[in-house]
Amino acid sequence: MTTDQDHVGGEPLPVITDEDMRERLGAARAYTAVLLRKTSAFKRPDVDPVIWEHGRRNMALAQHGVLAIVLPANDDPGDWSGIGVFAASPKETAQIMDGDPGVRAGIFSYEIHPVRGFPGSSLPG
Repeated sequence: MTTDQDHVGGEPLPVITDEDMRERLGAARAYTAVLLRKTSAFKRPDVDPVIWEHGRRNMALAQHGVLAIVLPANDDPGDWSGIGVFAASPKETAQIMDGDPGVRAGIFSYEIHPVRGFPGSSLPG
């Protein structure tokens, strides 16, 4: 199957005109990306109850509408824990993350990055 600049898996990519580009770029809005890492205090199974509460809080934040995308990392035993995209300013996101059970317990650290995204973007599935 061909995968190149104009194809993925043998299928041609749609044509995006300059007008399409301008329209989509004009609709972009500010979000905040969080890169979550494990610290040296992350020792399983000791941290499992804290991780459970971290997950519960993430689900509540998503249901509340402030945590748009949650991507737990699957590269264990690496130090990455996950990526989140927040519909909040970097300052607000830092306040939210400072209340995270895993951050408060010292098993996670985080980085904040202002990003742009396109309303209506979603994960397939």
